[in-house]
Amino acid sequence: MFKKFLHWTILLPIIATLFYVFGGLGMGSLFQILGAGLLIGSILASVHHAEVVAERVGEPFGTIILAISITVLEVGLIISLMISGGDSAITYARDTVFAAVMLILNGILGICIVIGSIRYKEQYFIKNSTTAYLVSIVAILVFTLILPNFTSSQKGPFYSPPQLIFISLACLIIYSTFLMVQTVRHREYFIHEEETRKESITESHLKKPNRGVAYISFIFLILCLGIVILMSKGISPAIEKAVASLGAPHSLVGVIIALVVLMPECLAAIQAAHKNRFQSSLNLGLGSALASIGLTIPAVAMVCLYLKIPLALGLDAKSIILLILSVFILMISLSRGKTNILYGIVLLVNLAAYIFTVIFP
Repeated sequence: MFKKFLHWTILLPIIATLFYVFGGLGMGSLFQILGAGLLIGSILASVHHAEVVAERVGEPFGTIILAISITVLEVGLIISLMISGGDSAITYARDTVFAAVMLILNGILGICIVIGSIRYKEQYFIKNSTTAYLVSIVAILVFTLILPNFTSSQKGPFYSPPQLIFISLACLIIYSTFLMVQTVRHREYFIHEEETRKESITESHLKKPNRGVAYISFIFLILCLGIVILMSKGISPAIEKAVASLGAPHSLVGVIIALVVLMPECLAAIQAAHKNRFQSSLNLGLGSALASIGLTIPAVAMVCLYLKIPLALGLDAKSIILLILSVFILMISLSRGKTNILYGIVLLVNLAAYIFTVIFP
């Protein structure tokens, strides 16, 4: 039992916490590089602990836990940066959420499709699950990132306080209804029979983590997410200076934040695709995208209303076009219930176009 506590996934978060508490990030550029390494290590540790908890509770609850955990990390990071970021912080939420959605829809799912196609040629999934995900995601995307530009109570890209409250409630209603469908009424949509058979065969050889191990992993998952938020906030001034020194737009900061936040989700989804569990990859990717906008925007909106911080949500025309293109490509790619390497390549090219236009607008 003692050896388990010497595992790197236990030691790294503890070292990162001590490093942050004793002010390691303020000791110069060399220590900031060390802090970035500890940050990445804590992210990898969070993936491990989330997987242990997921193995204990089973699907689809395991992917829900990871998606919501990532969203908690994202919300905490955005709010902490908005409170300390001054006037430029009003677009942090929009830029980070938009970047997260683009990275998930094009990047994570594109990589998973390519890896699965190279290894297995085609991978299968349940079409009903993708329909449920995309219906919910498209509605929330329009409410939060497009509609603010076209309302008349307040000039876009802002919502008036009553509008912001209504949109937050709409997002929460859609997300909570989706969770009820995913976990109770139509749970079978999100669990592929072939994957279930493989998991049952594996479970006959590999024992599920016991309750004690799962509780320890859950505690360290919370610790990892917390230290990632704190260290990301500490490193963010260096990121902003680096972006400014390159002459890149400030929105690139949102992309970098989203990359840090989504790293655990990305690694877990890629591992699932590599093991021919593409339905799990979809649950992780689309579930994270839905949680990112369905929970992050209401949480940030309530904090901004309480602290009277302006919140810019509406996207510009270029971003709206790229978002519509991403959703359209993904809807067509997932319409047949099986993957193809072409779909993955097109999604990755779309991601490259998004990142290129962020750097060279």
